[in-house]
Amino acid sequence: MRKDRLDGFGALVLLGITVLLAGNQIIVKEVNTGLQPVFFAGLRSVLAAGFVTVWLVWRGRAPRPLRTDIAPGLLIGGVFAAEFLFLFLALDLTTVGRASVIFYSMPVWFAILSHYGLPGQRITPVKGLGLAVSFAGTAWAILGGTPAGGAGSLAGDLCALAGAVGWAGTAFLARASRLREAGPEMQLWWMVLVSGPILLLAAPAFGPLLRAVEPAHWAWLIFQASVVVAGGFVGWLWLMSVYPPATVASFSFLTPVFAIGLGHLVFAEPVSVSLIGAAVLVASGIVLINRRA
Repeated sequence: MRKDRLDGFGALVLLGITVLLAGNQIIVKEVNTGLQPVFFAGLRSVLAAGFVTVWLVWRGRAPRPLRTDIAPGLLIGGVFAAEFLFLFLALDLTTVGRASVIFYSMPVWFAILSHYGLPGQRITPVKGLGLAVSFAGTAWAILGGTPAGGAGSLAGDLCALAGAVGWAGTAFLARASRLREAGPEMQLWWMVLVSGPILLLAAPAFGPLLRAVEPAHWAWLIFQASVVVAGGFVGWLWLMSVYPPATVASFSFLTPVFAIGLGHLVFAEPVSVSLIGAAVLVASGIVLINRRA
């Protein structure tokens, strides 16, 4: 049953997923030292397709896609593949903190798509101000420079931005296409089923598939496919299907805050004034975008 505002249970679930996704960025950066990023993303989707299928069968909802779902399923899977190709490359090329601030500008791009494609999601003057503020924060994160001792790069920042646009695209398609009637689990099933082969086919173009791989990297891969994708993403899509999508998307601004802290603690990533300022601007803009009329 759809609800017009976020209640206590929804906020608790959303907070848990937010923490999980922040930790996920740390895991991706760590596994990238052993597995080439695009190859890692492809393996994760293939394994996740198996986990999601088992979940659906266990719930008595074995995948039986309708013919009319094939076209939107292929489309959302292709966009999902692009989203994670760019995100995993970003986390290989720049810091967790920078990638997170830029990637979680997603509600900005989702608001723009929703303005043109979803009823009741028009951009008001206040939302327009929020878009401008968030866009300024994203630009500051990209153009603010990398502090001494940092591991950021313009290429990595731009990959994170492309990933954010891809994420907004999958969220938009989940609401605007026929797949909105299929439910969050089937939406995710299409995403991982289609994205896995695409990413694995693309992986050789990005260098050797294996780096300094260790047993822990394979364990983290299974954790990613089962807990993060099959668990966290189903939860996020469920929230998008029950609560106002802009409200759910706006709550994600907490993830970069957690990710900046974890990146500093785990990888000793420097935390610059410009990065904190960019995060504040992005978060402030997202609050304005989703302010109730």
